[in-house]
Amino acid sequence: MEAIKAPRGTRDILGGESWKWARVMDVAASAADDFGFREVMLPIFEHTELFSRGIGDTTDVVEKEMYTFTDRGGRSVTLRPELTASVMRAYREHDMRRGPQPVKLWGRGPMFRYERPQKGRYRQFAQIDFETLGAPGPMADVEIIDLSMEIYRRLGLSNLQVVLNSVGCPKCRPVYREALKKYFASGFDSLCETCKSRFDRNPLRMLDCKNDECRKLTENAPAVTDSLCGECGAHFRAVTRGLENLGADIRLDNRLVRGLDYYTKTAYEILSGDLGAQNAVCGGGRYDNLAESIGGPSVPGVGFASGIERIVITMEAQGAYMGREPAPRVYVVTSGQGAENEALSLAHDLRSRGVSADLDFMGRSMKSQMKIASQAGAKFVCILGEDEISSGTVAVKNMSDGTQETSPRAAALEKLERIASRKEESK
Repeated sequence: MEAIKAPRGTRDILGGESWKWARVMDVAASAADDFGFREVMLPIFEHTELFSRGIGDTTDVVEKEMYTFTDRGGRSVTLRPELTASVMRAYREHDMRRGPQPVKLWGRGPMFRYERPQKGRYRQFAQIDFETLGAPGPMADVEIIDLSMEIYRRLGLSNLQVVLNSVGCPKCRPVYREALKKYFASGFDSLCETCKSRFDRNPLRMLDCKNDECRKLTENAPAVTDSLCGECGAHFRAVTRGLENLGADIRLDNRLVRGLDYYTKTAYEILSGDLGAQNAVCGGGRYDNLAESIGGPSVPGVGFASGIERIVITMEAQGAYMGREPAPRVYVVTSGQGAENEALSLAHDLRSRGVSADLDFMGRSMKSQMKIASQAGAKFVCILGEDEISSGTVAVKNMSDGTQETSPRAAALEKLERIASRKEESK
């Protein structure tokens, strides 16, 4: 019988890598706290119409990539392909607009898109997501972009650039749509089938096409900034000035429209020069019409999402500090018969004092246990032989310099708590 493997486009994050993810999450949580964002935990699946109406039925996500199925109650549900629509749904459903505005929320967890797997891109992927709801002004945009950059600064990333554009609003976007249609009409026959289908429905999506011929055609497409209304133009200039004031490295890109239809005004990505073709570390922007598209009064919003896989790959490429790989500070080694209970008791006491500890469960020899302790990266070894057990003492060996000292059990615990606790580790 053939062994069952993980589905294509998914991967197991094992113990040798998960600690790197934990560092990203810890830094994101710390930045969220400093910027006043509160964490939310939302369903992994939602009613399909939340995404088809919110994201847009002409996007690649809705047309090609969603994991949608009918549940046993006959309802169409979808594994979430992104989190922004869910955050807005939660904001409205729980009537958060009654409280002080804006509401700053963030979340993390797995997302699902059926797309071609490649480096840093999977069908199940993890994201951190930050959203500011209820603030219409451009400084909210500047803050959300600054927050994303601050997370990367704290993670030690460099060689990052903010790529910025405006996609206008319902007032000025129709003007731009017509300008795009007029431009693309002359090269219509060279477009891919997907872009041909979008020509009348949503020509902005054509700017996001990955087909080589279509991308060549978009190089000289009209700039959206030439069609912006007065309000959108002023908003875009204020965002640009705000980012310049913070010292951000900015590049304007008229083709940046992002892959989701709910964006209005600001659209941005942060790119890394160390990721090759798939070089976006995060993407986001403003979405003032999302709430209306999913049924409700208008709620201005701005946010971004960042893939954990992409962040970790970038950190590795740049040699950024990844945190400390988990290792027991103390390994309890036993010799002689009947020492297992004493060893587990000592490990229990160490752990209750905040000292990470491990021990052997395989009946290995003392020499083999010492080897395992060294391989595990233990800083200290507690040795419990027959003499130590009978006298109520513990022999503590410092693995870095080889020194060893035998002390009463209580004294050994106090010393190890002082020099090997998690509190000491973090310094």
